[in-house]
Amino acid sequence: MSNDLTKMLAEWPYEPGKINVRLIAGDDGEQRVQLRLDLGIMQMEVTGRPDGLRPHGYESLLEHYEAKLDDHTSRAGSAAGFVLSEDDARELRDEAVQYYHRYVCMMVLEDYEAVVRDTTRNMRVLELCGKFAETEADRSVLEQFRPYIMMMRARALASQALKDNEPKAAILAIDEGLDALKKHFSEVGQGEMFDDSNEVQMLRGMREALIPKLPVSERSELKQRLQQAVEQENYELAAILRDELKMMKD
Repeated sequence: MSNDLTKMLAEWPYEPGKINVRLIAGDDGEQRVQLRLDLGIMQMEVTGRPDGLRPHGYESLLEHYEAKLDDHTSRAGSAAGFVLSEDDARELRDEAVQYYHRYVCMMVLEDYEAVVRDTTRNMRVLELCGKFAETEADRSVLEQFRPYIMMMRARALASQALKDNEPKAAILAIDEGLDALKKHFSEVGQGEMFDDSNEVQMLRGMREALIPKLPVSERSELKQRLQQAVEQENYELAAILRDELKMMKD
């Protein structure tokens, strides 16, 4: 069998400016995710570690190091003294990139549960490295990606709710994502960056697009809550509810 990929690449041409993704059936009958790049094709497993490996017998390196942490804590009585070396942290980052590629692909394929799974998993990498990496650089380098991961997770939760015909749950997922982002920016001393961040603008835009999809019963509920807020002289809440009503179509 030839190792030349020319025919395969020609049958699936690269389209610039678009995330070119597809699901294929492998020779073993299992599904695989493929991402078309300008110079080739990246293939990933649908579940487990994207490259299909099981490092140290675990689903991923993250599970391996989490197990080591649990073992250390069990023996020592606390997590004190547990350290991730520079090589450990680098390997965890490299592995997280694999999951990043997959959850971006899964978003395009509208497999939102997979996106939630992989983004939640990568958040665990940030937490583990942030607490236990040996060097300050390794503890902080991944933090720049936290807002993006949080946004993608909120988008996936909202999109899944819409898929289930639950627009109210979708808006709730977005609001929770925005609250989490606001808390994050505040905790890192960058509260002034919240409103202008791309992640916040993305979620707000999605929320605005969802408001007209709320059923009529939601309008009635909002009106009732507005009346109660006014009666209780909770004018801040009343203002928020009025704004939501204004954004709803008749």
